[in-house]
Amino acid sequence: MPSSVTPPPSRWKQRFLILFALTVLLPAAIVLWLVGRFGGDSPVDYADPVEHFKYGSTGGEHEMGFPYWIWRALPEVCGHYLPGTGYQSLGMLYETLPNGRLKDLPVGTSKRRYQGVDRVFVNCAVCHTSTVRAAPNQPPLLVAGMPAALFNMKAFEEFFFQCAADPKFSKEFLIPEIQRQGAKLDLLDRYLVYPAAIAIMRDRVLALKGRFEWVFEQKAWGPGRVDTFNSAKVIFNFPMHRLDPKEFDAPADFPSIWLQRPRREPRAMELHWDGNNTDMTERNKSAAFGTGTTPPTLDLPRIKRVEAWILDAEPPAFSKLFPIDADLAARGAPLYKHYCATCHGASGRDFSGEYVGRVTPLAEIGTDRRRLDSYTYTLAVNQATLYAGYPWRFSKFRKTYGYANMPLDGIWLRAPYLHNGSVPSLRDLLEPAAARPKVFWRGNDLFDPVKVGFVSDSPDAGGKKFFRFDTAEAGNGNGGHEGVAYGTGLSPDDKAALVEFLKTF
Repeated sequence: MPSSVTPPPSRWKQRFLILFALTVLLPAAIVLWLVGRFGGDSPVDYADPVEHFKYGSTGGEHEMGFPYWIWRALPEVCGHYLPGTGYQSLGMLYETLPNGRLKDLPVGTSKRRYQGVDRVFVNCAVCHTSTVRAAPNQPPLLVAGMPAALFNMKAFEEFFFQCAADPKFSKEFLIPEIQRQGAKLDLLDRYLVYPAAIAIMRDRVLALKGRFEWVFEQKAWGPGRVDTFNSAKVIFNFPMHRLDPKEFDAPADFPSIWLQRPRREPRAMELHWDGNNTDMTERNKSAAFGTGTTPPTLDLPRIKRVEAWILDAEPPAFSKLFPIDADLAARGAPLYKHYCATCHGASGRDFSGEYVGRVTPLAEIGTDRRRLDSYTYTLAVNQATLYAGYPWRFSKFRKTYGYANMPLDGIWLRAPYLHNGSVPSLRDLLEPAAARPKVFWRGNDLFDPVKVGFVSDSPDAGGKKFFRFDTAEAGNGNGGHEGVAYGTGLSPDDKAALVEFLKTF
């Protein structure tokens, strides 16, 4: 009777199966595991447009992103390079969770899972969000879209450059701190991924430090300001040491970004402080470079979400925190119409006016010229090469001859005033330059509702030290925007009425 037992496979078949497993199945499994572990590109997304603005990605984490736990550990390991405790001491803002604890990342940063590591870098909100307080004992109101009046970008950059050059920027110091903070690193993270990430980030930041040495040679910008276009010259490999010295020390205030739709419709306004571009999408993509993006890494869908929000985002009303004297404001309305409306719009929502969003020649406006001189014709020509080969290649950047007249929506939250932030309050701006404060302090979010500006007459408060702003220094001049045409000759009562009306914007 035939046996029903299957005969054992021949020896050659066994060898074939073993060889197949070792040369095909095992490598395939390893590849699939590696793809799952180190592949993927997943930013953290937010359904709410304001939350997306505050924490959503622009794509900068791809090239500039710090591994999340390195970002968390650096303020502890390199705290001696900070003016105080943590990123808060640089003016970065942390929101409070319902449980009373602070969020793990500040406003203006985003997180993305890329190459197997959670990466963190800044986004648009780091330059366009700040806080305002009505009284010293009241909590701050966080306002998305206002100038980042507390954020010290130069100190932020210098912190990373100095830390990368410190021996403590190493696995021997960072990994113990990362573990102390509660990171659950697996063996691969502990002995391979994070040691490699630390070495790569150190080399990358040191390379940037070499290119941005000019930053250390400039005077301090202070909170709320940035030397935008000299940074762009570094990107284009300009020989910074050979540039005209008049191009340097040209920081300007961060602008507000509310109500962009009426800035492009029915006619395109001249954007940036000097009106060097009329295309809002070019302006936005240019600004995205400041968040670490490059043409190939720009996250267009998520930037478009920000663009959609800022079209109609509105500033909070002054009356949300402070009362407005309706009778005094009514007295100021005709004064505003006579002295201001032609250049700044009929109101805080109606931007109509012959010269609104148009450049006023420097000889006429008379404000500090450093910001204008820092943006050169050569830089404009170089910017025209950006996004070459893309449908959105830049073509609208140009050199101008003055400063653009801005609409005044939310003007109460845009102090200090003028393009370089050299005048602390609206009331001070209505004085001749000789009567404006020569020295004041920036970095306070406590608001003065009478003069309309942040309190600026003290170097410190509540243990916090503020930045001393000296208008005698290069780029800080507080002259201009004065004379009969600008209302500086009005009586004190009329000036008070005009300021009261501006509170309604």
